[in-house]
Amino acid sequence: MQTQTIMPVQKRVDVIPANILLTKPNARKRKLRVAAYCRVSTEQEEQQSSYAAQIAYYTDKISKNKDWELAGIFADEGITGTSAKKRTEFLKLMSLCEKGKVDMVLTKSVSRFSRNTLDAIGYIRKLKAKGIPIIFEKEGINTMEMASEMALCFLSGFAQAESESISRNVTWGKRQSFKSGKVPFQYSRILGYEKGEDGQPKIVPEEAEIVKRIFRGYYSGASVRKIKESLEADEILSPTGKQEWSVGVLQYMLRNERYIGDALLQKTYVVDCLTKETRKNNGEIPQYYVTGNHEPIISKDLFNLVQEEIARRAGKRKVAKKAVKTEKGKYSSKYALTELLCCGECGTQYRRVTWARNGKKKLVWRCINRLEYGTKYCKESPTIEESRLHQAIVTALNRLDEDKADVIETLNAGLRLAIGSQEDDSFNEAAVQNRIAELQSVMMDLVELSSKSSAGADYFDAKFEEIAAEIKVLQGQLGEHQEQTMLAQNTQARIHELLYTLEHIDLSVKEYRDDVVKGIITKVVVLSADRIRITFDNNMEMEQELPNE
Repeated sequence: MQTQTIMPVQKRVDVIPANILLTKPNARKRKLRVAAYCRVSTEQEEQQSSYAAQIAYYTDKISKNKDWELAGIFADEGITGTSAKKRTEFLKLMSLCEKGKVDMVLTKSVSRFSRNTLDAIGYIRKLKAKGIPIIFEKEGINTMEMASEMALCFLSGFAQAESESISRNVTWGKRQSFKSGKVPFQYSRILGYEKGEDGQPKIVPEEAEIVKRIFRGYYSGASVRKIKESLEADEILSPTGKQEWSVGVLQYMLRNERYIGDALLQKTYVVDCLTKETRKNNGEIPQYYVTGNHEPIISKDLFNLVQEEIARRAGKRKVAKKAVKTEKGKYSSKYALTELLCCGECGTQYRRVTWARNGKKKLVWRCINRLEYGTKYCKESPTIEESRLHQAIVTALNRLDEDKADVIETLNAGLRLAIGSQEDDSFNEAAVQNRIAELQSVMMDLVELSSKSSAGADYFDAKFEEIAAEIKVLQGQLGEHQEQTMLAQNTQARIHELLYTLEHIDLSVKEYRDDVVKGIITKVVVLSADRIRITFDNNMEMEQELPNE
């Protein structure tokens, strides 16, 4: 006799949240408080269900169900799904669920809810513990069903992978744009430019003057903090419209190649598309430098001089050995002469000192060697009273002002000579580089040949030495020429800046001014107790008597 196996009929049982079970059979059933969460990402432009359409869809769906009560529609528009931190509506929904004001949540899909697997599982578990199901319509998942969490892990992983793929595609697209020379421009963060009618950067004259003021102020000796205080005192707003300037913003401006019309692309890169962590690019990915992208505000000469000055200040060596307030371990812009005044006997810089004698205070300048070691290393350096020093410098500036026209003509002649020498330069740098590459290739061929040939080692050693010697000579010539070219370019830049200073600053001053001294004087040597030698920016020297005490 055959036995017949009767299979149980499986029925779908919708899980009802524990917190809404009726305690009395005849009690009136309370409606489910149902909320919906929507998110439309700007990354999916072709998505049919728009932000507004989703809101309308869920409002209609919940309202039509007689057993449901609308607990709210929560929607984040154009915000990434890789992190919940920036999704304010999502966080509001989670807060209401925590407070027990929502019984069920509807959402279109796992990717709409979250593209971060850990985020998704974390929030789902929290709500599940409170008996609140989340219904993912596209995948047909109810989170209160026992088997759905494993499937959800897979689906969340796929959603996260999709987000990472999109991020990689966006990054790839940006890099292709960089390669083709397309330059993004954040006008809200770059002072001096606005978007023109043709879509290209356009100079804003009023802001450009502020940019020039910052660059010239720094090159003339002002510290970044001094520039900050000066801008704030004149009530000039920062690039982002703030009354207070940031030291970091000014430092960034002084290094920003956008002000000379160029653009360095991919200075930073995104490490993780989920956390959005950004790091400075130190060679991990390619960078692209675009020249002549837009109209410059700052000349390349001034920009390069400022970069030199930044490096010089950062690399200043310590002069003073003892721990004193005025030690020369870092750049100081408080007094112009701190950097310029030096001893004619030992070459060490002078320091500003306050003397107190017989109840009276006097400001003087003294050689640091003499201050720290007495007459051990510097026996004759004089102490100079500050007022006498200032008067002598004012007299020298007035003398220069009288001969300003001749000085400007001399500078222009020097500039023409420097430019002409570069134009007449017969050194063929490309040919030398090609010859070096050719010799290196020959050497590699010799290495390969020596491993197969029966010829003696002495033969190949002699050839290697001969080629290496020629390469060394050529590299020396190349280095020397590049150094001379750089020196000539720097000379031109300094002459340009000195001409600008002479044409725009009144040297017929009656009182000593630090800004004028920083802008035009490069060195002051104390020759004796009554005489100094002043070197101006064009290497012109002038000796000046100190007035009587």
